[in-house]
Amino acid sequence: MFNDIGPLELVTIVVLAVLVFGPDKLPKVIQDVMRTVRKIREFSESAKHDIRAELGPEFKDFEFEDLNPKTFIRKQLDNDELGLKEIRNGFDIKKEMAEVTEAVHGRDTDSSSSSSSSSSSSSSSSGGRIDMTKKPEEPGTDDRPPFDFDAT
Repeated sequence: MFNDIGPLELVTIVVLAVLVFGPDKLPKVIQDVMRTVRKIREFSESAKHDIRAELGPEFKDFEFEDLNPKTFIRKQLDNDELGLKEIRNGFDIKKEMAEVTEAVHGRDTDSSSSSSSSSSSSSSSSGGRIDMTKKPEEPGTDDRPPFDFDAT
């Protein structure tokens, strides 16, 4: 509950409590706070029990912690029924990248040899490489940008 409170902060809170309530009333204040925390926990547990009873037997495995999105996603990804572990273990990124690199180099040598034999002027202007950068199209003089009715 108080995971982010350090020892220095805890000592500061205790000293402030002693100064504010005094050493005579401090034990009674601590008892009142603990009684309130206990009642809140009991109320929470009874509410959980009532909700489980109202949901019925088909939701007997329902956990309120599953309502937290992080817990829900972690639980679903760790589920063996989906077969995600086999997919994760079967995917080798280094192997895939090596295959892509070989394919690119294989096409590059094939295309440069075929382009040099077919036309020497095109290979000299491009240097035997294919330009894979996407160039923006020039808009026509009559073309207008699309009008978005929702944006106005």
